[in-house]
Amino acid sequence: MRALPVRRIATSVLCASLLLGTAGPVIAAESDSPHGSTQEAARAPVPGADKLLPQVKTLADAAGVLSPVTDLLTAVLKADGGKLPAADAAKLAGPVKDAITKASAAAPKAPELPQTPAAPDTQALPQTPALPKALPGDSMAQADPKADALKALQTSVNALLKAATSGDVKAVTGALPTVLTGLVNLVAATLLGGGLPAPDLAGLPALPKAPAPNLPQAPGLS
Repeated sequence: MRALPVRRIATSVLCASLLLGTAGPVIAAESDSPHGSTQEAARAPVPGADKLLPQVKTLADAAGVLSPVTDLLTAVLKADGGKLPAADAAKLAGPVKDAITKASAAAPKAPELPQTPAAPDTQALPQTPALPKALPGDSMAQADPKADALKALQTSVNALLKAATSGDVKAVTGALPTVLTGLVNLVAATLLGGGLPAPDLAGLPALPKAPAPNLPQAPGLS
């Protein structure tokens, strides 16, 4: 009677071995099937993703700034006389500062200009009038427009918060358009300087051209 359980165990082990021996090739075949290869291919990145991902991040950084700033503007516009309690102003100011700081850290740094070699002594030569350091519209003078836009936006937000907490309606009225302009400047700097594709929507007006700078003429030239 004691040998019966042993036989049952042996029979169970044999059946399990047969099942595993039969299923083993099936499992191996499934792993080598074209379906498995398709799943692996689906995990591969989209062609050109390395170029598009930075563009997406650029837009995300700008959107991250727009939302808290527009929340602040909406709160001030809906407040009685444009006055915000200090606690409410602090709650709105925190996300704005964090978003601008994050976007500023992500902004690309302007490349350093190569050093110009020292010029030889030209005391004996007639001196020509010095040109202005930065000409209007000069690309070198505006090497990092997005960083400038973020800095100006933070300054205008600080002015709006100061006016809103003090209850100075006149100051609030003057600060609101400045913050709005700061947002527009940030969007423009992001779209035009972030390596994004050019807009192709029909009917868009052409961008205005910057006026040509008035350069000083050298002596003796007409």
